Amino acid sequence: MTDNDQTLARIAAALERIAPAPTDAQDVLSAPAYGWDGKALTAIPAIDAPPLELLRGIDRQRDTVAENVARHAAGADAHDMLLWGARGMGKSALVRASVKAAAGPSGHIALVQAAGDALGTLPALMSVLRGADRRFLLFIDDIGFGAGQENEARTLRSLLEGGVTPRPANVRIAVTSNRRAIVSRHMAEQDDPVNPRDAVDDTLALADRFGLSIGFHNCTQDDYLAIIAAYADHYGLAWEQSDALEWSKRRGARSGRVARHYVTELAGRAGRTLG
Repeated sequence: MTDNDQTLARIAAALERIAPAPTDAQDVLSAPAYGWDGKALTAIPAIDAPPLELLRGIDRQRDTVAENVARHAAGADAHDMLLWGARGMGKSALVRASVKAAAGPSGHIALVQAAGDALGTLPALMSVLRGADRRFLLFIDDIGFGAGQENEARTLRSLLEGGVTPRPANVRIAVTSNRRAIVSRHMAEQDDPVNPRDAVDDTLALADRFGLSIGFHNCTQDDYLAIIAAYADHYGLAWEQSDALEWSKRRGARSGRVARHYVTELAGRAGRTLG
């Protein structure tokens, strides 16, 4: 073995030691969250999410999602959810925070986040989760199907509607998207000489299979300031309204994400970390 081969072997061995080990099919009870890459589950030791009460400006959406996840965690019937709309308004954070709150110390529910390029393998994931003495929320973040991804869309539709490989009773699905229709639509659909309505109906068919479709809209100035106030009060940070508004103007947007970035700026100025 050459020196280069030995060096590469040592590097590979070191990476294997530090990489998180994938779980086997039986180990779905030990962690609060898991990642699914299309082949295996990887345990995630903690769910990174703010307390639910800090999610302001989306009060109605927060209450709806949190209640639905809590029902699922308690073993009651619950809906699959589509969270759609404006970017940066806390859709993903709300999903994570709701599972974290519903799990509590008992951990009756776990979050399973599937990679966007692993949708075709979701039936295999369902076989891993099916029958486990635990509830799961399958989370697919920032989804959107373009041309050539019809098979992935059909796989998800089948899980939602109960096709050949239906979603198990202990699993519910939460999807976030910037578009309610999820599947991309094109101007060419309007010129379809056969039946343009068929193409439009097909793009909406997937969205219609979610029991809850929850819209998130652009942030008002009052919402933006309320979000900052909640975080600043929670972390004990001083702030000024004029400074917060100037921050949003420089970024050309008001959203929960911009508000959170401003709070990070406040913590940095104070020589603190939010953790």
